[in-house]
Amino acid sequence: VLRLFVFLVTSLAAWYLGYFAAAHVPQNAISIEALQEIGKKPVLRAPAPKRQKCDHWSPCPAGNFAYRILSGGGKQRKAKICFEDEQLITEWNDDTGSGINVAIVNYKTGKLRSTNFFEMWGRDQSNEMINFIRNAPEGSLILMATHDDGSTRLKNDAKNLIEELGSKEIKNIKFRSSWVFIAAKGFKLPDDIQKEKINHSDQTKNRYKGWPAEIQIEG
Repeated sequence: VLRLFVFLVTSLAAWYLGYFAAAHVPQNAISIEALQEIGKKPVLRAPAPKRQKCDHWSPCPAGNFAYRILSGGGKQRKAKICFEDEQLITEWNDDTGSGINVAIVNYKTGKLRSTNFFEMWGRDQSNEMINFIRNAPEGSLILMATHDDGSTRLKNDAKNLIEELGSKEIKNIKFRSSWVFIAAKGFKLPDDIQKEKINHSDQTKNRYKGWPAEIQIEG
């Protein structure tokens, strides 16, 4: 009799609790999926990296300018010059072409003064480039990059001028060499930045038929 009484009381209590839950707990409050999620460990996801100026991996320190200079590669890949996240020379720029591409920037403001390119194969524009650089005001940054051939009609006067700006490779430039360079006019650049790079054409190693791989410097 006692066992029957305990069974009836237990059944009645279970029924009451079930009725109470059904009446007061929302239908979608608890699900099997929700109970399974409780036991899972949280998944930690790294935040998406913030894009830096000129696609640098790390932010530029305060009081500095960001730059990236990329030479052309083959016939199709033209030179590119980025300064403070502004594309000064790109494949869509009218002042971009074969030969030596030059961008002149105001060092105090970081603003573009002018850009141009000088053909060194089909036309002789060595003297025009000399005048373009000489006309740059004091306090200018001069950023240079080749596309296709920048050496065949490059005269010694132009090489001497670029060497005076700090180039150590301009007199070594050869047919279709990839070359990039950053220089200062009227002041001195920091010693710890990369200023120049060159890559010569080599038929056994060229990335493109007749052309070496494009190269770049950044800082």
